[in-house]
Amino acid sequence: MMRVIVTPAVLPPTALAELKDWLGITTTADDAGLMALLATAVEVCADFIGMMPLLSTFEESISLSCRPVHGWHALTTRPVRAVLGLDLVGADGGRTALPAAAYQVVLDGDGACRVHLSPHAPALRAALRFTAGLAEEWAQLPEALRHGILRLAAHYYRSRDAGEAGLSPPASVSALWRPWRRLRLA
Repeated sequence: MMRVIVTPAVLPPTALAELKDWLGITTTADDAGLMALLATAVEVCADFIGMMPLLSTFEESISLSCRPVHGWHALTTRPVRAVLGLDLVGADGGRTALPAAAYQVVLDGDGACRVHLSPHAPALRAALRFTAGLAEEWAQLPEALRHGILRLAAHYYRSRDAGEAGLSPPASVSALWRPWRRLRLA
């Protein structure tokens, strides 16, 4: 499955203010770069914990050429809040919106989502639009996640000229995020 962010999470000015306070920055010269570092830190957090921290809108492509047992497809993104719609995508890229009655969606309590399509769907793939995220807004994020995102963005800012490679979070950030981590077995 391929996931595309349709509408990314919005980082409010308060997130930037918290990061600038953490770093002791009072000017506005680096604001755009700091917001980019915060956005990157949110993405790294999502990859690390296996869930989207902030509410965003996504689209996941579901291959219909290789049907799983009983026709159920599990989405990779968690926690899913709501399914917005499903389109069948033909070989030419044309889309046909399916009515909600043409497919079944199961949202589990842990945010997992499974979709069941008719076995006779005349398309190569389907595109499911949905919203997912632990919190709707920055202020609603659990404190450990929010603090870890700030610390990681600050780490990136401080090491920007040091030539340090990789996006792996330092141990202090990993320790904050580890209780939220969801591991998947292959």
